[in-house]
Amino acid sequence: MRYSIGIDVAKDAHWVTAIDDQGQVVLDQRVENTPPALSVLSDQLAQLGGERRVGLDVLGGIASLLTALLLAAGERLVQVPGLAVNRAREGTRGGDHKSDPRDARIIADQVRTRPHLRPVEAPDAVTVELRLLGGRRRDLVAEQTRRLARLHELLLSVHPGLERRLDLTTKPALYLLTRYVTPAELRRAGRARLLRFLSRLPHARGVAQEALATRAPLSALDAELAATLARHPDGALITSLPGMGVVLASECLVEAGPLGRFPSGDALASAAGLTPVVRQSGRVHFLRRRHRGNRVLQRVFSQSAFGSLRDPASRAFYDRKRREGKRHHQAVLALARRRVNVLWAMLTHRTQYEPRIRTPTAA
Repeated sequence: MRYSIGIDVAKDAHWVTAIDDQGQVVLDQRVENTPPALSVLSDQLAQLGGERRVGLDVLGGIASLLTALLLAAGERLVQVPGLAVNRAREGTRGGDHKSDPRDARIIADQVRTRPHLRPVEAPDAVTVELRLLGGRRRDLVAEQTRRLARLHELLLSVHPGLERRLDLTTKPALYLLTRYVTPAELRRAGRARLLRFLSRLPHARGVAQEALATRAPLSALDAELAATLARHPDGALITSLPGMGVVLASECLVEAGPLGRFPSGDALASAAGLTPVVRQSGRVHFLRRRHRGNRVLQRVFSQSAFGSLRDPASRAFYDRKRREGKRHHQAVLALARRRVNVLWAMLTHRTQYEPRIRTPTAA
């Protein structure tokens, strides 16, 4: 007997529905999001016997404890995207009505009727560490971005010319503002023609000091992130791909998860929203850009593709797409899509990146 279990994940309590091959409900209950209650649920699922698959509509965050306990108990977990749940609910009678029991039943039906749902696997210790370090880095970068934006605003309100001349992402510019703020101070430092309106920036010195102080922990965090990535079995392979630095490679590993979740490079590209979708009705048939997918993976592959344009092979592919009439953004996305297959082949065959550029032959 096969059982399909749907779990509607929530912060305080989950709703669990299990159905058999014929779609008959064999378990339907509310489960508190606590270790004792989830342990009881794990025992109940084991008592069902047979072949079981458990579908979750949320991964990470509020579902982390549930996911960890079920994986530790040997349950097979799959991801049922929230969009699929919403669309399936809308196609049923009373589709506008939403409730936890209703969604759990729909998730269970999706698990029963869709055999190719993406599996959920337990991350290894290195990936968990990369996730924690990456989250901390995002917090620091967000704080630094807001701080530099405030500093730009202060400078721009008094002297736009000076604001344009200073690159506040560099250490010398921040160091300059921590000591020389007023025109007199800057003139004594040898920087002429700065207006006296700089004396109206009483808070610029403190903001610059804060921004400069943040650079040290951010640099230390980047070093720790690089050391952690080096311990991952795929770290050296991914970073060998041009444009894939430490930060982007770490985000790729965290978001994509184990490679076995994706049966092919096309599946990984589809998950990242990089594959076109077909629109066909009658005689009308065309392709358009996909507007859904994992936004983090899409950003990782797009940014790394843009950063790889110094690589001759990537540049040649990009220039060819431009000659075909593609705009810059379209050519970069096409390059990102191509590089997903390259990355997939590298990870599958355990080989680092080797550029291959076709050289023209003499006539």
